Amino acid sequence: MGSSAALLLFPCQVKQPLSRPRKRSLGRPRTNRSVVPVARLFGPAIFEASKLKVLFLGVDEEKHPGKLPRAYTLTHSDISSQLTLAISDTINRSQLQGWYSRLQRDEVVAQWKKVKGKMSLHVHCHISGGHFLLDFIAKLRYHIFSKELPVVLKAFVHGDGNLLNNHPELEEALVWVYFHSNLPEFNRVECWGPLREAANHDQATSSSTTTTTSSSSNWVRPQPCQMDCNCCFPPFTLIPWPHDHPHHHHH
Repeated sequence: MGSSAALLLFPCQVKQPLSRPRKRSLGRPRTNRSVVPVARLFGPAIFEASKLKVLFLGVDEEKHPGKLPRAYTLTHSDISSQLTLAISDTINRSQLQGWYSRLQRDEVVAQWKKVKGKMSLHVHCHISGGHFLLDFIAKLRYHIFSKELPVVLKAFVHGDGNLLNNHPELEEALVWVYFHSNLPEFNRVECWGPLREAANHDQATSSSTTTTTSSSSNWVRPQPCQMDCNCCFPPFTLIPWPHDHPHHHHH
């Protein structure tokens, strides 16, 4: 996941050691030796179940998140190309403690919430803020997160498969994606529609999906009741964040 941060600021030119010029081969044309780091957060753009490591930390695989708090913490290792998904009743902060993770801020965290009786999945991504380097590449980070979020959602669905098998209605829950940034342009909320569709979203078909917003006119960002009730759970957020999101957009 670190490939999306400071290394993506500029392409780099590989310098060759000084030596006597060699004759060019007549067989194969000379290739460009400049190296440009690939913008990638979660390895291959296609989800690979074999690369996912799932940790259940104090939660039951089958208990409904409308009754017990449930959160996801997803990180990626550049060394092993492995995704690690922690499923617990809050953010797995120990998973984010390394200096590398604190610098790159490429984690994705999410929580299930029941608001006025309806379940929804709230996904949070850090775009910029906290480190000046991230401000320079905020637009790139927003693009990368948006492109690879289906991989993230597939990891949630696969990793928490027993929950969804026992409660298939959760696949119809709306997915709300919160992009956190100190830049107003990228500090936003997007509704990605039902989980079943959002996890299978294809960038190649994004132009066609944006024309179906008429059916999503009732996608209103869920707001919990102002007083104590039994139709909203949990009553507090599992994912505290310093930025407010005054507007939302339909994906």
